[in-house]
Amino acid sequence: MKHSPARVALHGLFLLFAAAYAAVALLCAASGTWLLLRAGMNILHAARSVADGGATTLIVIESIGLLAISLVAFEIAQTIVEEQVIRRAHVSAPTRVRRYLSRFFVVIVVATGIEMLVIIVKSLQTDLSGVRYAAAMGLAIAALLAAWGAFVRLNRSAEDLEPEAMDEAKREDEKLPSG
Repeated sequence: MKHSPARVALHGLFLLFAAAYAAVALLCAASGTWLLLRAGMNILHAARSVADGGATTLIVIESIGLLAISLVAFEIAQTIVEEQVIRRAHVSAPTRVRRYLSRFFVVIVVATGIEMLVIIVKSLQTDLSGVRYAAAMGLAIAALLAAWGAFVRLNRSAEDLEPEAMDEAKREDEKLPSG
């Protein structure tokens, strides 16, 4: 079966985008790994400082922040691989858009919340001026949650108009290995 040159070019373009998504996912995973290793080194340094009688709480708190950011990097890499490389999903149906954005929002909100707590604890031990920054982060997190809730609610009505897209998304989920 012979394909038109436009179709062949379009297929090549899709493969190019899949390769670009894979490269971005690989860089996110590499960044997450580096942050994870950095947090581990900080914790080892803190453990040695305890033996020497040094203050370690701030080092451990900073490590928690690095771990939270590492989690974001890994989740972004996983989402890109699952949605863009494996599924080759074209984010057009409301179901796919909601699923795709919801995965990002969950990780970003949780990681930002952890970072806010890290800043609060750090500020309480060193300089109280950071508490204002943490409060602003808390307000931003609340605004993100409210916007996300509105998006999901509004998007849900669009999904009701396209039930076949929801069925297709569920079939795509069944194709992915769980683990």
